[in-house]
Formats: sequence, structure tokens, C-alpha cells
Amino acid sequence: MGRVTISEIAAEAGVSVPTVSRVINGRSDVAPGTRRRVEDILALRGYRRRNSRDKERARLIDLVFNDLDSPWAVEIIRGVEDAAHAAGVGTVVSAIHRETTSARQWLQNLRARASDGVILVTSKLDSPQREELRRLEVPTVVVDPVGGSSADTPTIGATNWAGGLSATEHLLSLGHRRIAVITGPRAMLCARARLDGYRAGLEAAGIPADPELVYDGDFYHQSGFDGAARLLALPDPPTAIFASSDQMAFGAYEAVRRAGLRVADDVSLVGFDDLPETRWASPPLTTVRQPLSEMGVLAARTVLRLAAGERLESPRMELATELVVRESCAPPIASRAA
Repeated sequence: MGRVTISEIAAEAGVSVPTVSRVINGRSDVAPGTRRRVEDILALRGYRRRNSRDKERARLIDLVFNDLDSPWAVEIIRGVEDAAHAAGVGTVVSAIHRETTSARQWLQNLRARASDGVILVTSKLDSPQREELRRLEVPTVVVDPVGGSSADTPTIGATNWAGGLSATEHLLSLGHRRIAVITGPRAMLCARARLDGYRAGLEAAGIPADPELVYDGDFYHQSGFDGAARLLALPDPPTAIFASSDQMAFGAYEAVRRAGLRVADDVSLVGFDDLPETRWASPPLTTVRQPLSEMGVLAARTVLRLAAGERLESPRMELATELVVRESCAPPIASRAA
């Protein structure tokens, strides 16, 4: 039988991956009943805990998010765990919630664990915290860096600019000319790249970018709903919206419905990520596939290469995005009537 992963333990116990990690690492912030349930499953499944006697054999990767309340986090965890499992390495998942105290507590735990490496996912540590990582000489890889990343820290990403371009080109090919965009946080490189791809698509088609058609979102459902509602209330509303995350696209679906309109028939929508839920939306969502699981695999393999003392060919690695055409887009009503 293969080595059981903490994702499998979490699913069987009906709890989150971080909760299992806290139990494994002896943290006190777990309800007694939950702790007993997780510990019983750990024992039943033969999960090996790290202790001082097998320190040389027990290897760990720390996987750190700002938040764990998004479906794409699960996809990245899956990829990291697949690669770590194949290498005989365990994973510890943490969320620092954008709080300095959370990050400080995580660094204290990291020192105690002596992890082989760290993967930061859209996480921003301040300068003292980065200095502490360097002092600990823990190999670090960043997935989708927030803002700029230091030249000596390898980064993993996707071809976000090309993805934004392909989404816009698809809508243009259907005849749309008034195309809006709901962006992610401008502080994030991936959000800016998707917006730039959108603008490049319009420019290539000879269509001036209209600031009125740009709404700043945060990648989550509510901002997708708010953005689409505002855009659809314009005197001259868009006939199509590119939401630069699937979660914002799902929020936009609800805004379209509440406006008495229908997705595709009245307003075309394109998302970004290709989360599993996209194919079950009504209608199924056209989106740009971001290879989240594969990004997790590459991040884990990269941090393990660094831990082994290998040199990387390039500090920046990008995986290709791909437009997945489903049923949420159609030509604008005016062109169909003509």
C-alpha cells in the first residue's frame, strides 16, 4: 500500500488539510473531539509521524497560503502532494491570513520542523520574515508572486498574459466589441498580466480600451457579482465580460440572472482557472485553463531540487494556459439579428 497523504486523511475525517497538519504537529488549537477522530484515522491508516529518531528519513515540505478558502488552493495542494508523495516527502499546509502574527507563528513552527523547503502561494512576507527564511537556509519557491519577487527566489506561474489575450480574442471572434473585464488585485503580477492581455487583444482589433469597462475585483465571488452588476447597469452595458478568475465569473452569473438576463443569450462570459465546477455551471463556463495542479507539481519538484543542491536553469518558470470553449459565449444579439 502506498504512503497515505494528509489530503486523504482530511477527506476521511471530514476536516480541512490544515486541521490534520495541526494534529500531526501537536498544535493545541484543535477541538478535542476532532483531534481524537483525526488521530484514530492516522493510526488506522498507518500514517508515520516525524520524531527525533527518524529525523533523517522523515522529510517535509511547507506549503503556505494566504488563505485556504478558494477551490484553486485545493488544486495546488493536490499537485504538491502528488509530487511529494512520489519523492517520499510529507507536506505541511499552513495559512497565514495576511497577518504578521500568523506569519511569525508559522516561522517558529518551521524552525521546529526543519523542513526541506517552503512553497509560498500568493503569499507576501515582509522583509524581516524573508530574512529569517534566508537565515534558516530553507530553499523557497514562490507560486504566483505578489508584487515583485527577489531575483534569487524561483517563481512558478502560468502564461497569464497569453490567457487574457486568448479570452479577449475569443470574444472578439464572436463579434463582441464592447467587452468588459473584472480584474484581480492589481498588486498581483498574475492579475496585471491578465489585464494587459485583455488590453492587447482590444488594441490588436483596433478597439480603444474603455476605463468604464474595467472593474477591480479580488478573484472572489462577491467582487465578480458586484463588478458585473455595476457593468450591466451602465447606460451602454457590455455584451461580454472577461472575469479573470472562475470564482468571479460565478459571481457574474448571479448578477446576470438578477438583471433579468441570460448568460450567453444576452451576455457572454469567460472565466480564468478551469476549476472543476466550471463544467457544471449553467451554462458550462468558457474559461482559460490555468494548470494549477501541474504548477503544484513543478513547485514541489523545484524546491526538492534546491534542497538537493541542484542549480536551476531559470529562476522563473511558466506553464501554458489554454482556452477551454464551452457554452457561456455566443455572438452578440445585434449581430445575430443582422
